Amino acid sequence: MEVTVRPNDSFWYYSNLFDVPLVLIEQSNPQLDVNQLSIGQTVKIPGYMVHQHQITADETLWRIAIERNIPVDMLQATNPSIDPQSLQVGWQLAIPERVDNLIVTDLNHYTFDKMVRDIDQLTALYPFIFQQAVGSSVMGKDMIELQIGTGNKQVHLDGSFHANEWITTSVIMRFINEYARSLTNKMPIRGLNLLPYFFETNLSIVPMVNPDGVNLVLEGASAAAAYQNNVLTLNNQDTDFSNWKANIAGVDLNNQYPALWEVEAARKPNSPQPRDYPGSCPLSEPEVVAMAALAEERDFVRMNAFHTQGEVIYWSLEGLEPPVSESIVHEYARVSGYQPVRYVDSYAGYKDWFIQEFRRPGYTVELGTGVNPLPFGQFEEIYQETLGIMLANLYL
Repeated sequence: MEVTVRPNDSFWYYSNLFDVPLVLIEQSNPQLDVNQLSIGQTVKIPGYMVHQHQITADETLWRIAIERNIPVDMLQATNPSIDPQSLQVGWQLAIPERVDNLIVTDLNHYTFDKMVRDIDQLTALYPFIFQQAVGSSVMGKDMIELQIGTGNKQVHLDGSFHANEWITTSVIMRFINEYARSLTNKMPIRGLNLLPYFFETNLSIVPMVNPDGVNLVLEGASAAAAYQNNVLTLNNQDTDFSNWKANIAGVDLNNQYPALWEVEAARKPNSPQPRDYPGSCPLSEPEVVAMAALAEERDFVRMNAFHTQGEVIYWSLEGLEPPVSESIVHEYARVSGYQPVRYVDSYAGYKDWFIQEFRRPGYTVELGTGVNPLPFGQFEEIYQETLGIMLANLYL
């Protein structure tokens, strides 16, 4: 929602008028100088939408404000051109409404297009969420990163490295919505007031690393466009792509990193496949290059890659991880019920490369149980288990 600056207005005044933390208004308006607001400027107020109301006979701003349980000046701030002393029947009045419900709700069959739609809605309602493309997929889809928070502690979270594990994106998007709603409504999650962690942590999130593959799994061969014949060939002409893990070129994105890649290459397929092919060399795929560049450009204190399934957390690479990794994974286990696993005969993943390159904590979190793709009926249970891990990344 937007308001127009009037004489004597300030971010501090808007924070009190709309009962929204000052920092969220500041972060929602990075182009404005908090100390130099000018009359007529537009200011975004996070966590609010406007409802259009047609004025009827005998209505006044005071009466409308009383009925809506909002301050009169809130109406005046959102309707600066209306003279409150001469309201006319039939005029449209913009009435601000605080949003306390979740807006990301259609999480089944969660395609790239659904994610983009939800991100656009989230960033419009909560403009303190920063959005940017950190790279592109083989087919040119944006690999979208969202950042939330002002802190120096940078933590990374991602999902859908594997196409048929798209439910991880649904989990992440629900959390982003809950986190933003919690901040604007001062609504604790599991007893935690999250505003202090907004100050402490900059949370970097890439909800969908493999958008081409996700769309292929959910929408079939037509989603592959120019790659349709190729993916059908790789899938033995089967039009059911529910078991597809790779990107659209048939490369497994989580077998692509130069962290004992040679071990994986020696025992995995040597040509493009629906799953497990590590590529002709490390970092051959644009999605993988983009994720590596993101980690190299930032100062992530830890990273978390969400996968399915098994309810386990892998946290080591040949003992190269720092000692703090163990205490963190035990906290993850406490809040989720998932089982920490230190050593596993699997390499060349994003977590492996992150530990090897930066000697910092990295985790592969396997959500849920069963056979991929996990049925969406498990979503709520998976979300509640994983919520503790996502919150831990704010307070640890």
